Amino acid sequence: MNTQSDQILANLKIEKLNDMQLAVLEATQKFKEVLVLSNTGSGKTLAFLLAIVQRLQPDLKTTQAMIVAPSRELALQIGEVFRAMGTAYKLTLCYGGHKREIEETNLIEAPAVIIGTAGRLADHIRRKSIQTESITTLVLDEYDKLLELGFQEEMSFIMKAVANVNLHILTSATRLQEVPEFTGLHKLHTVEFLLEGEEAPNAALEVMTLPSPNKDKIDTLFDFLCFANHKPCIIFCNHRESVERVSKLLTDKGLRTTYYHGGMEQRERESEMCMFRNGTSNILVTTDLASRGLDMEGIRYIVHYHLPASEDVYTHRNGRTARMHDFGTAILLLSADEKLPSFISGDLKEMKIHGDIELPAKTQWSTLHISLGKKDKVNKIDIVGFLSQRGKLKKEDIGMIDVKDFYAFVAVRKNRIGETLRLVKDEKLKNKKVKIGVATMMSNTSVDY
Repeated sequence: MNTQSDQILANLKIEKLNDMQLAVLEATQKFKEVLVLSNTGSGKTLAFLLAIVQRLQPDLKTTQAMIVAPSRELALQIGEVFRAMGTAYKLTLCYGGHKREIEETNLIEAPAVIIGTAGRLADHIRRKSIQTESITTLVLDEYDKLLELGFQEEMSFIMKAVANVNLHILTSATRLQEVPEFTGLHKLHTVEFLLEGEEAPNAALEVMTLPSPNKDKIDTLFDFLCFANHKPCIIFCNHRESVERVSKLLTDKGLRTTYYHGGMEQRERESEMCMFRNGTSNILVTTDLASRGLDMEGIRYIVHYHLPASEDVYTHRNGRTARMHDFGTAILLLSADEKLPSFISGDLKEMKIHGDIELPAKTQWSTLHISLGKKDKVNKIDIVGFLSQRGKLKKEDIGMIDVKDFYAFVAVRKNRIGETLRLVKDEKLKNKKVKIGVATMMSNTSVDY
């Protein structure tokens, strides 16, 4: 550790690194190929970002490191951690669903670090928007997903394009049986912190079954969610169509849900995820897109509405709860003709739902959509000041704020929404016209009051 690293930890409000993170930093100083295997929620992102920062040369005005992620959400989350570290190094994010022209403009002055999805990074390299000659560090986050068949063509192209890399870092919570030949990685040094039993970071995870008398399990799921009474819950389905169907049926029954899958527009996905994180809804229905990398605190329940297709999928789904010694429960929802897959073993308890089933009270929060964002030089402090001074909101009336490039979301007490929108209707934010409305579930539009 050095002075820069100490300042980064202070910026992140972290007292010290854990054993895995220290081992990664040591390994990346000694070896050129490092495989990091560690449980979900153990801090792998910070580990490889610190390793990158320690290698960056501030005098170089070229791109020195590239991080490849299997989804735009994971890329964005890595970017958030990097920015929170408070270094002076320029970062550019490249991912599908984001305007390529904006990324090309950001790439004209080469960033020190580029984070992105495989398809978009490969596209920029082909267009020569990214100059690869100076890249010396390459990270494959969730490498087991990135090196699957669906990614191999783009990943092969990227790894050949960054020919001068002298440090490869691969990370995951699950091990790939064999690293493909095209990677050219044959001397991987493994830093393994995959713990099991009571030592595991998710040792507080309880797994239970919940039988459904019907093949269509929606009524049993509804009963459980009423029983859960607003405790944050992620429901995993195997198909996009199922996600939308389950979400709609639960909504029709009176529950407030958000949903999330790869077929949605980026702005829709950001809106839905933000409303789940800020408590506007405590129920997220999703595909396995949300099973990897997304760091969401306080998830109490994971529901496998559809049984996981593989042990890896099962591991990553369950990794969204019981993170960093927090407590959580994974529930396997079973119809009468369903049996547990062979990779789920053990004597599992059966969940019993007792008492009368009643709809939980509505959440206290709604989400405002604000039509200005980072590119308009608007930050969280600006939004708090605007809503406090112009909207007459108290500090306790304002919840989580999420500022994107061109818009922002902010949680506001539901009972204050109408009056606040009336007060700010004709006001300007940082001397700019702004449109503010209520962000609606399952839509990326806003409703004006």
